[in-house]
Amino acid sequence: MPWIQLRLSANEETAEKYSDWLSACGAQAVTFIDAKDTPIYEPLPGDEVTYWSNTVVMGLYDASHDMDKVLSYLKSIHPDKDEMQYKLEQLEDKDWEREWMDNFHPMKFGQRLWICPSWREIPEPDAVNVMLDPGLAFGTGTHPTTSLCLTWLDGLDLTGKTVVDFGCGSGILSLAALKLGAEKVIGIDIDPQALQASRENAKRNNVEDRLELYLPKDQPQFEADVVVANILAGPLRELAPVITAYAKPNGLLALSGVLEEQATNLLEIYGQNCTMDPIAVQEEWVRLSGKKR
Repeated sequence: MPWIQLRLSANEETAEKYSDWLSACGAQAVTFIDAKDTPIYEPLPGDEVTYWSNTVVMGLYDASHDMDKVLSYLKSIHPDKDEMQYKLEQLEDKDWEREWMDNFHPMKFGQRLWICPSWREIPEPDAVNVMLDPGLAFGTGTHPTTSLCLTWLDGLDLTGKTVVDFGCGSGILSLAALKLGAEKVIGIDIDPQALQASRENAKRNNVEDRLELYLPKDQPQFEADVVVANILAGPLRELAPVITAYAKPNGLLALSGVLEEQATNLLEIYGQNCTMDPIAVQEEWVRLSGKKR
C-alpha cells in the first residue's frame, strides 16, 4: 500500500506537541529523527524524555488521506503558521518488513566471531556464531562501540573465565563471551526490558544456564576475570569504583560508549587502579581497555 510522509521541523520543546498534532490528524505512525546528527540516548528510569534541538517529526499517512486538510489544520494551530517548515513525500509501495530484514546481515568481528540474524544463512558454520535478531534492546553489533567490544572479546582466551557485562542491553556481549568459552557471565542493566531481551537471546543460543542477570539494586558482590562495560562516558565516570571492583587483581577491563574527546579523562580515572592500553578507535568512538593492578 502506498504512503505519504509528512515531515515537520521541530525542536526539543515542540517535538512532542507536533507528534500529538500529527496523530490527531490521522497519522498511522509518528517517529522522530535527528536533523543534525547529534547523539541522544535513552533516559535513566524516572528521567524525562529529551529530544534533539533540531528534530524532524514524521507522520505516516495512507496515500488516500486528505493531506490538504491536514496541512490546513496544522497551519491554523501552528504558533508561526507563516513559517511552518514541512515536507510531503510520496513513499514507494514496498514490503517494508522485507526491506528492514534485508538491512541486517551476518557480521564478523575479529578472527572467529560472527553475529548472525536468524533469517540469514550462517557464513561459517564452524566459527563462533551468535544468533541475534534486532529487537527489544540496543546491541546488534552495528554500532562502533559494540563492534569494538566484540573484537576485543574475540581476541581473548575466555575458556573457563568469568565475565561481568555491565550494561548488558540485548546481551550481545554476554552471548559472545559465552560462545567464546566463558564459564559464566553476570549481566547487569538498569532496564528490565534489557534483561528480558538478554534472557530470550541466551535461550535462543542455548547458553541461558551460564548467564545470570540482575538489576543494579540486586547485583551481587562478585569478582570476575573479565569486565566489559559498553555504556556511556558519564556513567563510566560515576561508576568507576563499582565497575573496577568487579575485576579481580590482574583482571581485564574494556570500556566503551566513549567519544574520542572523552577518552583522556576516563583514562586518568581508570588508570588509578588499572594499567591501561592504548585506545582503540572506530569512527568517532573509542574503546578503553586495561588490566587491574
